[in-house]
Amino acid sequence: MKSQTRNTLLAAVAGAGALLAATLYSNRRGDYSLQGRVVLITGGSRGLGLLLARQAVAEGAKVAICARDAEELERARQELAQDGGQVLALVRNLTDAQEVQSLVEEVQQQWGYIDVLINNAGIITAGPLDHIDLRDFEDSMDTHFWAPLHAMRAVLPDMRNRREGRIVNIASVGGKVAVPHLAPYCASKFALVGLSEAFRAELQQHGILVTTVCPGLMRTGSARNAIVKGQHQKEYASFILADSLPGISMNAESAARQIWNACRRGEAEVILSVPAKLLSGFHGLFPGTTADVLGWVNRTLPRATGEEGDQRRFGYESESEVSRSWLTGLTRKAEQENNERQNR
Repeated sequence: MKSQTRNTLLAAVAGAGALLAATLYSNRRGDYSLQGRVVLITGGSRGLGLLLARQAVAEGAKVAICARDAEELERARQELAQDGGQVLALVRNLTDAQEVQSLVEEVQQQWGYIDVLINNAGIITAGPLDHIDLRDFEDSMDTHFWAPLHAMRAVLPDMRNRREGRIVNIASVGGKVAVPHLAPYCASKFALVGLSEAFRAELQQHGILVTTVCPGLMRTGSARNAIVKGQHQKEYASFILADSLPGISMNAESAARQIWNACRRGEAEVILSVPAKLLSGFHGLFPGTTADVLGWVNRTLPRATGEEGDQRRFGYESESEVSRSWLTGLTRKAEQENNERQNR
């Protein structure tokens, strides 16, 4: 018995040491400089996209950002350009292939070529499967699969000609492990992970490095813009609480730095946050057990309700005492800092 206990402790220590080593390894910078590079970031007007844009501008990159909301985009542009940064802000619907093509062409006309493409634009719908309809899946696939595919196809001819380029696809740990109440999100992120890995395998020979990023929960402030269905207030409360707690979610600025470091190194994949690494690793070893555990987690989440649960509401339309409590303070702070809250 003592021998078994000792072996268990040794295994735990070894696992913790390996995780620490992996974290330190993932934080190394790499030597690909962003100075003078042309960077296109989709969904760059707020949240993680804005954080990535800030860091790129700070390092001397020329940064093009795009989003649907013109006012939100202009606020982001003004902030990024206030210290002399070279910033281009373009209003586009990324689910339209022609608009994505025109986006890339306009950036190329302005600055000649695109060195780095970051497919960051995202949408998230949270709710029980009983309230999820076909439109929810279509919207998620349009945003997380088709939009990145259109963007990659648009930048590839020039990157191939120059035999150089970096592409970063912001997927999710939800693209590795399917999480309850996030079926459309997870399905589309799984598709993006597969797409990204396939492009990596075939484009590396042309000098184009594709990095797949799978973050866990991050405190970007974006929870209020999530779509919730079912018991709206309870669904949103459970979502924003998980998104806010430091032990579960990670600091978004740190996440952005790690993403850029992975891009500089030309990494194939990076999984962000300790909980995300543990979940992904455990699922890889024990997929059946993981599915069973998540089935039990599902029983703790808000249950389906009547027809009113089919309605789409944003998080900011589903506030409650819990979602406004001190427990969500870090997310509220991030909302203000990352252009998530204005005009709402």
